[in-house]
Parts: sequence; C-alpha cells; structure tokens
Amino acid sequence: MAAGRPGAGMSAARTGRARAVGDEGKERRREAILAAAKRVFAKKGYHATTIADVAKAARISYGSVYWYFDSKDALFHALMDSEELALRRHIDAALEGVEDGEAAFRASVRATFEFFEGDRNMVKLLFRDSLVLGERFDRHLAGIYEGFIADIEHTIAEAQAAGEVIDAPPRMIAFSVAALIGQLALRRLATDDGVAAAVVADFVVTLLLDGLRPRRERS
Repeated sequence: MAAGRPGAGMSAARTGRARAVGDEGKERRREAILAAAKRVFAKKGYHATTIADVAKAARISYGSVYWYFDSKDALFHALMDSEELALRRHIDAALEGVEDGEAAFRASVRATFEFFEGDRNMVKLLFRDSLVLGERFDRHLAGIYEGFIADIEHTIAEAQAAGEVIDAPPRMIAFSVAALIGQLALRRLATDDGVAAAVVADFVVTLLLDGLRPRRERS
C-alpha cells in the first residue's frame, strides 16, 4: 500500500476545520450586521440611515458591509426576512403540543404580542418604516403577512371545524386579527398603559372570540 504524503491527512483535517470556522465567522459577522442595522433603522428610519451608520454601529469597516449586502435596500430586505423567521419560530414553539382550536388561537396571538413586546425595533420595521417605502417593500411586507395570516387562518379553520367559531371566511377573519394585532403593537410603541403583553393578548382573543362564537338560537 502506497504511503501517503506525511501530514497530508492532518493538513486536510486542519483545512476542513479552518473552513468550518471561517463559515461560522462569516455567519456571525452577517448576524452582527443585521443586528446593528435593526438598531439603526429603528432609530433613524430607513431613508435617514446610511451604510456608514450601520458599519459604525457594527464596529466594522464601511466596505465590509458590502461583502454581505449589495445595498441598503438589500440589507433592509434581508433584515425583514430574518425577523419574519424569528417570529414564525417563536409562534411555532408556542403552539407545540397545543391541539385545541381555541387554545391554539389564544397561544398564537399571545406569542405574537410577547414577541413584539420583546423586540420593539421589529415593530418599527414592520409597522412603521415598511409602510412608507414604496411598492417593492409593500410586496415584501405582504409576503411576510402572508405566512402570518396563513397560520391564523389555519387555526381559525380548526376552531370552526370544532364548532367554536362562526361560519365565515377564515381568511377574512385572519386578516382582521392580523390588522388588530399590528395596530395595537404599533400603538404600544408610544404607550403600553402599564398593561403586560399577555394581558393585551388575552383581551384581544376574548374580544374576538365573543364576536366569533356561534350564536345560540333563541327558543
């Protein structure tokens, strides 16, 4: 059996480890840029923010940002994608093991409010800045809402199948729920009235369900 070059196996292993560390480092740098961008966008707004502002907040060179994002536009869209994924994961975790339709509805709304409460910069991005950024951003925001609304629609449909919610287009109900959550989350940027997110969520769910429950026919 031919002998391999001395140290070749070790060299390959080191190269593999170096590549893995390099990939992990790049991902950490990208996440750091996104985190810095969220802080700056939330504070200054999209139009007033520059790539230089983001680089300064991330404590990296101006040119380094462009290794990861082609433009401020691309950076903002990537940030919205990242925030959408975080929200969806948070809701999925809250719904794990919950099978009852009403309980799932209550859990998803509560999880959404709690997520927004813990990340008010996201509320500014989704419900303040993106609404004034033009058609392309509107389409992106619509895509984010689409996933969120689809989750609510699924929960509503299950509650309807169990006879817990009136017979109405579940998608229309889902849009109504999403709009109410968005408006309350945006308002709570200015004031929370001293009310915890969980209390607000329970109020919203109770308010909605009282209007959505099937009416008993009077004898």
